[in-house]
Amino acid sequence: MRLRVATPEDEEAVSSVLGPSYRELWAGTYPDELLARALPVTTRANPELLASGRYYLVEAATGEPAGCGGWSAHPPGASEADPRRAHIRHFATHPAWLRRGVGRMLYARCEADARAGGFTVFEAYASLNGESFYAALGFRRLERIETPMPGGVRFPAIRMERAI
Repeated sequence: MRLRVATPEDEEAVSSVLGPSYRELWAGTYPDELLARALPVTTRANPELLASGRYYLVEAATGEPAGCGGWSAHPPGASEADPRRAHIRHFATHPAWLRRGVGRMLYARCEADARAGGFTVFEAYASLNGESFYAALGFRRLERIETPMPGGVRFPAIRMERAI
């Protein structure tokens, strides 16, 4: 597998990971009516992240998109940065590539880049079923939150942090 910086031209490849990942992995964890409102927003690549230089795409040897994820200096939906606290953003592994190290590969790159940028803490807004992934990486649970989304959707998540 190969990890590379994603660009705006990767919008389709990133969305091809986000869609199947979130639809399959969130099913049964969140109510169907919530997913019907949240998935149209969450399964599309974020243009700002794609242009940031801090968002990555993992590709299989065949070139097939296997995972994506990145980080930012500010929390999702905000523009103010904390000079020490970086934020994990829009992580997903295609269901066909689960448990093959894709997420860990993405996280390792994000952590190395954030640390090189002077950040000392990573924060993640983990989906309810994603909490165990972040816990395995050394994140600790801070609190249960509801992240605001377009259309008045409030998406249940777990705010977590890890020193880097």
